[in-house]
This record gives sequence, C-alpha cells and structure tokens, in this order.
Amino acid sequence: MMDGAQDLTGAARWRVGVDSGGTFTDVCLFDQQSGRIAVWKVSSTPDDPSRGIAQGVEEGMREEAGAGDDPAAAITYLGHGTTVATNALITHRGAKVGLLTTGGFRDLLEIGRQKRPDLYDLFAAKPPVLVPRDLRFEVAERLSHDGAVVTPLDEDAVRRAARALAEAGVQAVAVCFLYAFVNPAHEQAAKRILAEELPGVFLCASHEIAPEFREFERLSTATVNAYLGPIMHRYISRLSPRLADLGLPVAPHLTQSNGGVVRFEVAAETPVRAVLSGPSTGVVAAQAIGQRSGFPDIITFDMGGTSSDVALMAGGQTAQTNESVVHGYPIKAPMLDIHTVGAGGGSIASIDSGGLLKVGPESAGADPGPVCYGRGATEPTVTDANIVLQVLNPTHLLNGRMKVNRDLAVAAIGQMADRLEMGAMDVAQGIISVVTANMAKAIRVISVQRGHDPRDYALMAFGGAGPLHAVRLAQELGMSTVIVPRSPGILCAMGLLLTDLRADFATTRLAPLESAERATLAETLARVEAEANGWFEAEAIAADQRRLTRRIDMRYEGQNYELSIPVPEGPVTETTLETLRAGFTEAHRRMYGFAVPEERILCVTFRAEALGLVQKAELPERPLGAEDASGAITGSREVWFPETRAFTETQLYARDLLAPGMRFAGPAIVEQMDTTTLIPPGVTARVDEIDTLILELPR
Repeated sequence: MMDGAQDLTGAARWRVGVDSGGTFTDVCLFDQQSGRIAVWKVSSTPDDPSRGIAQGVEEGMREEAGAGDDPAAAITYLGHGTTVATNALITHRGAKVGLLTTGGFRDLLEIGRQKRPDLYDLFAAKPPVLVPRDLRFEVAERLSHDGAVVTPLDEDAVRRAARALAEAGVQAVAVCFLYAFVNPAHEQAAKRILAEELPGVFLCASHEIAPEFREFERLSTATVNAYLGPIMHRYISRLSPRLADLGLPVAPHLTQSNGGVVRFEVAAETPVRAVLSGPSTGVVAAQAIGQRSGFPDIITFDMGGTSSDVALMAGGQTAQTNESVVHGYPIKAPMLDIHTVGAGGGSIASIDSGGLLKVGPESAGADPGPVCYGRGATEPTVTDANIVLQVLNPTHLLNGRMKVNRDLAVAAIGQMADRLEMGAMDVAQGIISVVTANMAKAIRVISVQRGHDPRDYALMAFGGAGPLHAVRLAQELGMSTVIVPRSPGILCAMGLLLTDLRADFATTRLAPLESAERATLAETLARVEAEANGWFEAEAIAADQRRLTRRIDMRYEGQNYELSIPVPEGPVTETTLETLRAGFTEAHRRMYGFAVPEERILCVTFRAEALGLVQKAELPERPLGAEDASGAITGSREVWFPETRAFTETQLYARDLLAPGMRFAGPAIVEQMDTTTLIPPGVTARVDEIDTLILELPR
C-alpha cells in the first residue's frame, strides 16, 4: 500500500503539509481520526531552508498535535512544497552546467527563437544564458525526422567533451540531440559515456525530461533541469536527514508544478518540474474550497512575502499548460497555468530615476525583512506601508509571536515622503496602490488577454498578504466578490493534503485527425497509456485508486502552436474523432476568436496524465447560525482609508470567533494568526458553512 494511504494504527494519525516560502514556512496538520485541521507558521531560514522546515514540523506537532517527545512518530504522510528551484532560477544561482548538442547547434541555446520579449521595446533585456559558450560542445551525430541514423554518434568526441567539462569543474551536464524524442539511442549512449567520465556530476538527457518536438524548447528544458539539478539534490540531501532525525516514519513527497506530488528521489532527478512547486498546491486547495463554497469560476490570488501568483479557474477546473516561459526560460513540462509577479509584502518601495514611486520586484525577504521588524532594514516595504496605515496590527503579528515597531516604518516612509514632497499617509497608500496595479496587470494576463472577463469571476485570496490586498485588487478589476478561506496564510501547505500522486507522459507523432489515421492515433495513445500504467505499477498504486486521462495537442495544418484537447474514454472510434474535432473547434474559437471547420486538423503530441489517489483532508462543515457577529469583535483601532482620507475607527474581528451565518460590514478588519483581512467601507462580509469568508463589493 502506498505512502499516505496506509492503515492507521496506534497513535499514527496526522497528515502534514509544509510550504517553504522566502519569508515564512507554513505547516498544515490534519488529524485523520477527528478531522481537525491545525496550522503553524515559523520564519524561513534562507541560509538552510531545511532547518526552518524541520523546526516548523517539530513545533507544529508539539504545539498543535500534542505529540510530546516523539513529534514525528504520529505522522502518516508528509507533503512539501518549495520555492528552492524557482528562486535559484530567478536569482541565477544554479549550478555550473555543460552542454552537449548535435554538430552545428552549439549556439541554439543563445539564438532561441530570435524573438524579443516585447516587440516594441528596443532595450528589452534577455535573461542570461545558463551555459556559457565555452561549456557548450558539439558532437558529430545526426538522426532524421523518423529516427533513422544519418550520422552515427562519435563516441570519442563525447569522451573528449566530457574530459574538457571535467577540467572546467562543471556540476551538471545536459545532452540534447536532434530528434532524440523519436529515437533516444544517441542520447542514451552519450549519457552512459558521461557517467563513466564524470562520476558524481548531475546528468540529464532531453528525451528523459521533454520527449517532444521543438528542439529549442526541449533544449531549454533540459538545460534548466541540469542547472537546477545539483541545487535540488543538495536541498533534498539536507532535508531528508533532518526529517529522519525527527523520527519521520514515512517517505516524504514533494509537489510538482502540475499540482501533484512525487517522492523526494524522483523530484531530485526532475527539478524542472518543480519550478512552481510552492504555488501549485495553493491552487489545488483553492479549487476544492471554491467548489464547496459554490464558486466554480474563480481567479486565485496568492500573495506572499516575495511574490504574488495568480491563476484562473473556469467551471472548477484550473487551466493547465504543457509549455510555458518561467522567468524568461521556455520550459516544456506539465504545469498549472500560474502567472507570477514580483509583488509581495516584502517588496521594497523606492523612487525611480524619473522621480516616481516604484514597488518591487526587489524584496526584503525574511532577513532583514521589512523596516518594522527592527532588524536593520532601512528601505520601506509594502508591509511597512500597511503598518503605517494601521491596516496591520502596529505592535505585533502572528498572534503576538512577532513584535513590530511602527515608529521605524513611519520614519522610513516619512523620509521617502519628504523626497516626493507628499504626506506620509499619501505615500503609504501610494505604495499600496502601486503594488495593487502590478498585481492587477498579472491577473489581466491570465484573464483579459485569454478571452476571460475578470468581472465574471470571484477572487480567491490567500497567502499571508492576499486577504490584506484582495478587496483593493478586486476594486481595480471591477470584481464584485472576494473569497477568503479559513486559513489563507497556509493554504499552499493545506493544498499538499488535498492533492494526489501524479505523473505525466507524452510523445510526439504528427498525424491528421482523419478516419484513415484512426489506427495510428489509437496506437500512439496506447503507447503513452502503457507508460502511465508502468508508473502505476512502480508506485504500487492500488487498481481502484488509479485515474488516467488522455489529451492530444492539436492544430490546424500550417499553424505553429497547438491546443490541448481531452480524449474521451474508451477505444478510438469515429465518434471519438468527431468529439476531438468539436473540442478543438471550440477551443480555437475561444482562444483566437475564430475557427475554420473545413480546415485540416493535425494531431501533434499525445499525452497521458496518471493520478494515484490518496486520502485527503476533509473540509469540516458547520450549519449556519445567527447573523449577529458582535460576539467576534475584539476591539477597534484607527485605520487610514483612502475613502475617508483620514484615520477612521475600525472594528476588529477575531477569525476564530466568527461562525457560519454571521454577517457584518466595513470598515472592519479580521485578524488571525496567519493573515489579516481588510474590509473597507461599503463592503459586506458573511461566513459560510465551511468557515469561508465571503466579501461582497458594491458594483
């Protein structure tokens, strides 16, 4: 029986999710016997994230689970989401990488598609090339488009390249040959030789990471995987012993960009699939909560200390993509369609060369953090602005566990106000307005630019700073509903307890969507299904816990880009072809605004998604009660609102005291350990059966 689904014996009963961010490490604990969900939060430890993770698990189990002297012994499942891979990519602190390519393609990594990020920006900067030219080696070999050998692999050239890379001290090597996704023999032979010549060096071949066509994207994906491989290996090699020292009795799992989880050792070999490890599980949890609260159409807004992540969910399903550009680097890997912007609570406010206020993408992180933390920082952040406006508690955070100093924040923003010749409160509110505009731009990318009107969706706010800014963001976008989950600050950690084991398989084969090619389509689908079934067996997933879905990437003949269309269950029949044709036509019309039904359709890449179901945390439900929320009021404080342009007496509510059925109106602030929710004047709030806070904005 697989991890996470074993029988409960003795005291073993807790499922634990841990999300490690740049500022805080969040822990969510689910008691499988009672159904109770508990949360814990500690500061991250950027010098060694494993230390903060182990501390969070140990403290959470002791304080919330009452685990005593052996805190981890009661854990039956541990899932983990991390930003280690994406942070290494953002900051360009990956490994020293070497690259082997087909002769004549040494510079493909740098040439790319010859596209500027912004067509009309003549000064747009391209991201740094991950492998310098002197570490890129060509070897003689060539395959034709059907996998036939045109030029045999020059194994001596591979050995010479390997020895040169050894002298250069590379930590990882990527191999990418033309048409290796059709016939991997040359890449396999090259990798075998590299393993002999470079013991201990991280190796990856493109056919293992992205067995699909489009050579540049496949090359970029393999290179990013090699660039992150040693980083992820080092991270996991530190974390695994710490968890073992705690007495963890089960194998831990790491979340992937597609929202599923895999064992640590699998994640260490394919780190490119974990670049969205942290935010993906927040989307998974938001999907479950949105469905239970009656909002299948939502836009998720996850704002942490360093960045904000947004995603769109229509009909209860999150959009998925098989190819994306992450921080400037094309990646061919299944992932939830999440867009990230450098706007978080720790985003630093500054004055640009034109004398205008700027916020982010630079972040104060966890250490030294915002000015109000009193750790020596001098540049004000979004958090400092909220402290100055007293939207955040001006004396402490995390239910008193973290003291803050408002006077330091006032002084820092006051200095900026003097330079701008403005009032301190106007500058503080200006910081909030600028960061809101940055986040609204990110949401327009995933909504308006893809044919969706954000006014038709509810905004699901989570992350430590999401509920703090959600209403302002909704107002900017014309949205009328904001949803705040019961524990928004740790929703990514909770998502780890709501997700399944998952693996994706793909193969490229061009075939027209026509009756004459039905056998080809069936044969290719059967091939990826067989790979998925092999994974089920390797993971020892019980037959009744297996779920398999199929998709085909399709395009009109002559087009350059595909749309992924679901394949109906069962054998490939004429009805299957008609369903695929109708699905593609509708998807093309939605994406591009038109369709050409008489045009020939090509099937390009065949995909299989394998899910291994695990026991998930349940969202407890309580009946609706009285509407009077006065019993949840804990006091009041003066808060500066742009609506009143003055400090206004604002009621404070404790989230722990709010019960289903209660209603109240702004101005109000709801406080809890993991976040603060701002409810400006004119906004009303109610609590539903699963303790979700529903905010209604006037249209």
